[in-house]
Amino acid sequence: MRLEKEREAICEYARRMLRAGLTRGSGGNISVLDRGALVMAITPSGVDYEKMGPGDIVLLDMEGKTLEGRLKPSSEWQMHLACYRARADVNAVVHTHSTFAVTLACLGWEIPPVHYLIGYAGTRVRCCRYERFGSEALAQLAAETLGQENAVLLGNHGLLATGPTLSYAFNAAEETEFVAEIYYRARLAGEPVLLPEEEMREVAPLFRTYGQ
Repeated sequence: MRLEKEREAICEYARRMLRAGLTRGSGGNISVLDRGALVMAITPSGVDYEKMGPGDIVLLDMEGKTLEGRLKPSSEWQMHLACYRARADVNAVVHTHSTFAVTLACLGWEIPPVHYLIGYAGTRVRCCRYERFGSEALAQLAAETLGQENAVLLGNHGLLATGPTLSYAFNAAEETEFVAEIYYRARLAGEPVLLPEEEMREVAPLFRTYGQ
């Protein structure tokens, strides 16, 4: 089976996404890109993550043509490919429907540097306007709004996180949800104190090599 390790990892992280409360049911999607072969492995559409196996993961080329897999790919396959085309440093994408990220996306708020852990995503997380799920319009807008950061809020929809590895993209999604909750709660209590832009420019790169 092609990209067997990548497919196994996607199944593992999809279940972690559920356990971490970053989505519910079969919501959200995950992909990994093999840049050498220019093949993307992505979760199938509407499949229970607890029952999903490596053989259910769909392989697509960079034009979206199915290379391997008996199931339909995630409806957001265009959005994943748009990120890979736009950013040579992105090799994994994690799309979630986590509660506080979705709340801010429905408010049309970006996440400013209210806590240093936003550094996993960059210096801030912008929010793009609403476009219909699964559309090319959403794919292009998400990639454009993402820019050089590692996460973007999708208006009235959810969160898209990226990274050089699947582990990093998942951490970016998880930490962005944490900071989204902190920011929302802080806004309810008063006016949050934000970290200076120059501090975030120094902090954000530190997360690229954080850990063992």
